[in-house]
Amino acid sequence: MAREVSKGRKAAVTALAWGIGLLIFFPILWTVLTSFKTEAEAIASPPSFLFFDWTLENYETVNERSDYLVHFWNSVVIALGSTLVGLLVAVPAAWSMAFVPGKRTKDVLMWMLSTKMMPAVGVLVPIYLLARDTGLLDTKLGLVIVLTLVNLPIIVWMLYTYFKEIPGEILEAARMDGASLSSEILYVLTPMAVPGIASTLLLNVILAWNESFWTLNLTAANAAPLTAFIASYSSPEGLFYAKLSAASTMAIAPILILGWFSQKQLVRGLTFGAVK
Repeated sequence: MAREVSKGRKAAVTALAWGIGLLIFFPILWTVLTSFKTEAEAIASPPSFLFFDWTLENYETVNERSDYLVHFWNSVVIALGSTLVGLLVAVPAAWSMAFVPGKRTKDVLMWMLSTKMMPAVGVLVPIYLLARDTGLLDTKLGLVIVLTLVNLPIIVWMLYTYFKEIPGEILEAARMDGASLSSEILYVLTPMAVPGIASTLLLNVILAWNESFWTLNLTAANAAPLTAFIASYSSPEGLFYAKLSAASTMAIAPILILGWFSQKQLVRGLTFGAVK
């Protein structure tokens, strides 16, 4: 009897998980399907799910109107650049907080996290003026700096959590063997925390890739990433739903593929140290 109850509970949990997964995935599926419809079919009521005249016209129009590869390259540079710079700053910061904590370490961590609770629009004007006056407005370097600062609290917190799971005695043994501070971080700590660092890197790339507020407000044409590429299909005349869906599909496809192939590494990193 207990075994039957256990099987029933497992089946119910599995069905619930699949239901939640499909619910989350449905907007993406609907966007992809809409990208193959005409504008008339995209706004038809009731909407058609699979039975409509499939067309590639929207993708052809998007490619003719905008240079997708330029926006794609801007997104790659901004996402990877902000992630690498963030890691260079966050690894030593998380190391010091994890292995050489002070009296105010927890307060500093909470203060860093609290900055994520502040509405971004509250600091838009000063950051915009700083970018303008320093010549960083509408540049990839400017966005790399801004997104590094925006996501740095999350990177530090994640790395701090992973580093806390590593026994400090290992680092002490490295010091006794004559390892310098840089050698301790590069050759002892970093290899042991590879799963955590990899998951942090992947998560930050996703956050930077999907960032729209700062990219839309600090770029115009030269450094516009794929988020600006999507926004260009909203005009005073209205929304072109089919073309907007095509642009969205082209923008999210690279990051979806990356997430699909790196999901095992991401899960491994997010559960790093959870099982003793």
